Amino acid sequence: MRRYIWLSIFAFLSYSLVAPLLSIAMLELPSTLAVFLSNSVMFFTVGLVIRARGLSIRPYLWHPRTPYILAMGVLLTIGLLTYYRALALGPVSIVVPIYGLFIVVSSMVGIVAFEETVTPRKIAAIALSVLAIALMSA
Repeated sequence: MRRYIWLSIFAFLSYSLVAPLLSIAMLELPSTLAVFLSNSVMFFTVGLVIRARGLSIRPYLWHPRTPYILAMGVLLTIGLLTYYRALALGPVSIVVPIYGLFIVVSSMVGIVAFEETVTPRKIAAIALSVLAIALMSA
C-alpha cells in the first residue's frame, strides 16, 4: 500500500478522537482557550519536527507559494475557532458531520480547480457523503 494511504489512515484515526476530547474539555474551558492550547501543542511539536529534520524556515518566508500558506492559515484559524465553538455549543454527533462537509467541498475544488479526474464513482461518493451527513445531522 502506498505511504500516503497509511499516513491518511493514521491521520483519520488520530483526528477521530479530537472532537470527543474537545467536547469533554470544553465542559469547563472556553472554546477560544481550547483552540489556543491545542494549537500551542501543535506549534511546539511541529517546531521540534522541523528542528529534528534539519529544516530551515528562512528560505520559505519569501517563497512565491508562501501567500497560499498564509491564506490557508487564516482560513484554518477561522475554521478552528468556529468548529471548536460549535462543539462547545452542540452535540459531537451533529457538529462533526456538518464540519465533515469540508471533505465534499475540498473534493469539488480539486475537481474544478485542479482538473482532477471525475468518474461516476467519485460523483456517487460525493453525493452519498452529502446524503450521509444530512442524515446524521438531522
